[in-house]
Amino acid sequence: MDRQVIHTDHAPKAIGPYSQAIRVGEFVFCAGQAALDPATGNLVSGGIEAETRRTLQNLAAVLEAAGTSLSRVVKTTVFLLDMNEFQKMNAVYAEFFPSNPPARSTVQVARLPKDARVEIEVIALAGQ
Repeated sequence: MDRQVIHTDHAPKAIGPYSQAIRVGEFVFCAGQAALDPATGNLVSGGIEAETRRTLQNLAAVLEAAGTSLSRVVKTTVFLLDMNEFQKMNAVYAEFFPSNPPARSTVQVARLPKDARVEIEVIALAGQ
């Protein structure tokens, strides 16, 4: 099975030795994204809501580069710095997955790169 590296300048550059996403067969596996501004590489300000929104916008850009979209996501994993912010994150998350949302796991972590409050990774079906 072919393995295709996905890259877009419309999402933050990888800050380590990894790809933004990999397409294998009918699936696209996205690396975790945080709320980094693609132009500056800096973390956006505004709290968990702004970070969740930017994170999902970054993921949407990576998926678009792979020829798919958030509507084709089948599984997400959300990493939260503070589970007390779950409801706020969840409200923004619901804006991006308004119907038939993907399966999801949410876990609290001790720390995230660049001291982000949230990181999300997704698996999506390839194609439109």
